Amino acid sequence: MDYETILYEVDDAVVTLTLNRPEVMNALSSDMERELHDALRRADTDPDVRSIILTGAGRGFCSGYDMTAVAGTNPSDPASPYPSEVIATWYERNYEELDHLKQIWSLSKPVIAAVNGWCMGGGFWYSLACDITIASTDAVFAQPEVRMTSSSIFLFAALCGWKSANRYALTGDHFDAAEALRIGVVNEVVAPDELLPTAQRLGRRIAQVPAASVRLNKATTMLGLRAAGIDSGLLLNGALNALAHSSYGPERERLNAAKAEGGLRAFLSARDDPFRPEPFGPRSERPAE
Repeated sequence: MDYETILYEVDDAVVTLTLNRPEVMNALSSDMERELHDALRRADTDPDVRSIILTGAGRGFCSGYDMTAVAGTNPSDPASPYPSEVIATWYERNYEELDHLKQIWSLSKPVIAAVNGWCMGGGFWYSLACDITIASTDAVFAQPEVRMTSSSIFLFAALCGWKSANRYALTGDHFDAAEALRIGVVNEVVAPDELLPTAQRLGRRIAQVPAASVRLNKATTMLGLRAAGIDSGLLLNGALNALAHSSYGPERERLNAAKAEGGLRAFLSARDDPFRPEPFGPRSERPAE
């Protein structure tokens, strides 16, 4: 099967899935997510595949959900639907996003995230949801969308503790690979040219373990964590996500006005410029779009 937005490559029992929209730093569109999860199911049912690598083409793992594909309805606009309809729309979408992440946990085969470059927003969520995460030294993580009234994810606190999660979820600040390793977002940090080889070596190492053992031990970890409460946290997360995305105030009005005048670049500049320089990574430079 051919895909339009991802690459599917098999090598020695390891499938590498590459998000392949480098012109927008692999922003997540509905088509990309549909293809990605089809590819995950395909790899999971292939008896010759023993592990899965998820990475991104170009200079970013994933820049988050594609903002150009989101209408961003403003309930304060007289032409907008009623607020209840706005909340319902976000409610459905946000739970679908969380269900996509939980699908990774239900797979019988481990998914290794190989994070190169920018890992933002929804891309950051995917990196958290993978079974193992390896980052290159040039990786930069953040949830800058919180600066425009949006939501973080409970997985961050569940994985890294609430102190670390609050430090970055309440500011949207960038943090680099070394900080990601310190707080537990990633397992390992390697040089950029060693990222995929390191992930592939690990994938092949996992392939030497009996498939039943890998399947059952992944289930022991993930089903145990889900039974212990991660699913309950995400259930609440989805409802709060919908409220966050529907909560427009004067700050968002300012950003919308900037977007109306100068497009998405102006929107992002109005959102992020007050926070520069960033604490980590490319401290005051946002990559050209």
